[in-house]
Amino acid sequence: MRISRFTIALLALGTVGQAGYAVASVLGKATDYVYVETNIKTTNGNSIAAFQRQADGSLKPVPGSPFLTGGEGVQFTGTAAGPPDSDQDIITNLDHTLLFAVNSGSDSIAIFHIHGDGSLTAVEGSPFPSGGNNPVSLDLVGNVLFVANKSGDPGRPSSILPNYTTLYLQPDGKLEPTGDTSNDSAESYTSTVSVEVGGSPTQVHVVPGTDLIFGTDFMGGLIQRFRFNVDGKIRQLPPVALPASEFTDTTTPRLPLGVWHHPYLPLLYVGFVTDSKLGVYQYSLNGQLKFLRAVPNTGAAICWIRTNREGTRLYTTDTTSNSVTVYNIANPETPVQIQNFVLSGLGNALQFDLSTDETSLYVLSSRGSDAIPQGQGNVLHSLAIGADGKLSEKLAPTVFSEPDSTRPQGVTVVSK
Repeated sequence: MRISRFTIALLALGTVGQAGYAVASVLGKATDYVYVETNIKTTNGNSIAAFQRQADGSLKPVPGSPFLTGGEGVQFTGTAAGPPDSDQDIITNLDHTLLFAVNSGSDSIAIFHIHGDGSLTAVEGSPFPSGGNNPVSLDLVGNVLFVANKSGDPGRPSSILPNYTTLYLQPDGKLEPTGDTSNDSAESYTSTVSVEVGGSPTQVHVVPGTDLIFGTDFMGGLIQRFRFNVDGKIRQLPPVALPASEFTDTTTPRLPLGVWHHPYLPLLYVGFVTDSKLGVYQYSLNGQLKFLRAVPNTGAAICWIRTNREGTRLYTTDTTSNSVTVYNIANPETPVQIQNFVLSGLGNALQFDLSTDETSLYVLSSRGSDAIPQGQGNVLHSLAIGADGKLSEKLAPTVFSEPDSTRPQGVTVVSK
């Protein structure tokens, strides 16, 4: 099945990682539903927890939640950072009728129909093979699903190389491979591109309105770059290392984590995790990256990144400090930090998403350290966003009763 380049550009405007962006015309007329993956590692234990957003930003479980994915979560049994590092673990299609979620511990992708009341039912045949080992991140353009397979779960060692791959979404919601051209050097575009062993891909992110994909190989220390064609296949461009000039200590590894685009300018933001900085790059339509600068982040271990629709505020989660940093990006090439907000309680801030009306920020915090007592840390925070973009926390977080050594992952907000 093929899609035209025009269709790709048009549908990319509704990039699923920013579900709220596609529904600006119905602000105030619909209900938000918030979805989180439980990431439970037992056989058929993984599931999607669904919540209905209330008028005050609080969350009420959707009847029938959680909804089983038919697979398993990350098999790692410890609390160290690394295996759960990922973003866009859960996404939706443009019209919010389908939800996609990784089964990181069983190499598959679960797909659900999203109903008007926020409930989910599995697509027939779900889950589907992910095209690799340990899938962690997804993005969707038209009928092409892009997948990052980390192959980095210590609880389930594999000799399969990490990869970036593509799958076709059929009209009935099923997934099929795009072809058998994996790592074929004779072809300009292939269905799968493998990367170095231990590279630890964490995100696959399509820039809306382009044929560009950016990702981070966390342990490989590289920003990955790809282009995709009308058949939904990908071509790897030379990866880019973080600039040595921004790391004054030569013994500090230059590790990237988290990429996000500016909503309407050709700018890419990247987390410089080990140096506590937000990197700013300019990209060209052929995928070239020009490093502009890096600005300070007073949180510890900057990870995931989001912007608001207007392109005036940028948010990052900072895992080690369990905080969210807010930047003013009115001058988008020079972000200015205006707040570092520490979340209530103990935990490690991970994935997050904005409500459709951008008055709430939902931030997942996990138990990523033995210093956090069992039974604490796995919560979803409901933060209020003020008129100035700054954050406050007036509501008690939603607590997940997870088995020991399990950490929820992935947050997405859907308007119905």
